[in-house]
Amino acid sequence: MDAIVKANDFLNGIVWGPYMIALLVGTGVYLTIRYKFFQVTKFKQIMKNTFGIAFQKKEGLEGDISSGQAGLTSIAAVVGTGNIAGVATAISIGGPGAVFWMWLAAFFGMATKFTEISLGIKYREKGKDGTYSGGPMYYIQKGLNSKGLAIFFSIMVIITYFVVGAIVDTNTICLSIEEQWGIKPVISGIIFAILTGIVIFGGIKSIGDVCEKLTPIMGGIYVVAGLAVIILNIKQVPAAFATIFGNAFTPISATGGFAGATVSQIITMGTARGLFSNEAGIGSSPIIHSSAQVDHPVEQGIWGVTEVFFDTIIVCSITALTIIISGEWTTGVSGVALTMRAFTKALSSNIGSYIVLISAILFGYSCLISANYYCEVAGNYLFGPKSKMPIRVLWVIFIVIGSMGGLEFVWDLADTANGLMAIPNLIGVLYLSNQAVKLKNEYFSGEIGKVK
Repeated sequence: MDAIVKANDFLNGIVWGPYMIALLVGTGVYLTIRYKFFQVTKFKQIMKNTFGIAFQKKEGLEGDISSGQAGLTSIAAVVGTGNIAGVATAISIGGPGAVFWMWLAAFFGMATKFTEISLGIKYREKGKDGTYSGGPMYYIQKGLNSKGLAIFFSIMVIITYFVVGAIVDTNTICLSIEEQWGIKPVISGIIFAILTGIVIFGGIKSIGDVCEKLTPIMGGIYVVAGLAVIILNIKQVPAAFATIFGNAFTPISATGGFAGATVSQIITMGTARGLFSNEAGIGSSPIIHSSAQVDHPVEQGIWGVTEVFFDTIIVCSITALTIIISGEWTTGVSGVALTMRAFTKALSSNIGSYIVLISAILFGYSCLISANYYCEVAGNYLFGPKSKMPIRVLWVIFIVIGSMGGLEFVWDLADTANGLMAIPNLIGVLYLSNQAVKLKNEYFSGEIGKVK
C-alpha cells in the first residue's frame, strides 16, 4: 500500500506541477489570442446573452433543458467548497499575491471553457431514450478519432467525481456542521443522501429545475455578505488590492503563523487553486452544457465565460478580499476555518461564521446534485444507458460513506484523476481549436444557424 501511495504522490506532483499548470494557462492564452480577447471586447454581449436571459425558455429546440438551466446547473457544480476553502488555502500558503495569479488564470480560462462547451454542443449525440449526451469524450472520439483517449477521460471522470463530489464535498460539509452544531457527520450524511437522491433520480431535467432556483439563492447570499464586508471596511479595500498586487511578484517573509512564500509558491498556489475552482481545461462543464436547448454551439459556449467570471472573479474574490481585509491570513489557520474567522472579524459579528457555513452547505449540496450527472454521462459513454440507475444508487451510497471520513488516500487519488482528465481534454481542445474559432466568428458576426 505504501508503494501505491508513493506512486500516486509522484504522479500527483506531475499532474498538478508547474508543467501542467503552464499547459492549462498556456492553452487559455493561445485561445484568447485566437479569439482576439473576446472575453473583453464582447463582455457586455456575453453577459446579456447568458445571465441576462438565464430564465427564458425557448420551445422547439434540440436538447433536454433550457440554456439558462444548463448554465446555472454547471455553475452549481463548479461553485463549491473550493471557493471557500480552496481560496483560503491558496492565501494561507502563497499569501495575498496568489490572488493575482488566480485572477490571471481565470481570465485566460474563460477562453478555454468557451471552447470546451462549444465543442461539446457541436459533437453531442442524441440517445435512444431521447436525451442528449456530450462532452470531451464525444469530441475526442469524433473529432480526434481517438476512442482510447475518450475512454480514458470517461474513466477519470467517474473516479474523480465519485470521490471529489460524493465523498470529499460531503465530508467537508458534515464536518463543518458537526463543528458548528454538534450533529454527528453520519446523520448529516444520511440526510444529504436522501435530499440528493430525491433530485438526481429525476434525471437532468430535475437537476436543472432545482439548480435554476438554488444557484441564484446560494450565490446571492454569499455575494451580499461579501458586499457587506466591502462596504463596512471600504477604507481597507484599496490597501487589500495593493497587498495583492504588491505581493504577486515578490517573496513574502514569515509573519505570525504564516510560514512565508517564494515567488514560485505564490504563482503555483494562485493558478492551481484558480483552475481547480473554475475547472477551465478539466473538461467537466461541457458535459452538463451539452444538454442545453440552443440554436448554435456558441450560444451555449459563451456561458463558459460567464461561469468562470462568476466563480473566480466574483465568488473567489469575495473570499480573498475578506480574508485579506480581516488580516486572519497571518494566523496559520487554513481552509473553511480561516474563511469563517475572516467573515466573523470583518463583519464584527458571529453572523459571519454562519453565512460561511450556510454557503458551504449550499455550495456543497449543489455540487452533490449536479456532479452526479458527470458520472452518468461518462457511464453512459462507457457502458450504455442502463448504467444510469446503478450510478445514481452508488452516488447516494457514496455520500453516506463520505460523511464517515478517514479516506485521505482516496482523496489524493481523486485529485490525481482530476488532473489526468485535463490531458486528453486539452489535446482535443487544441486539435479542434480551428473549428471553435470558426464557430465563434459565425456567432458574433450574426451568421447563426449555419453550423449543423
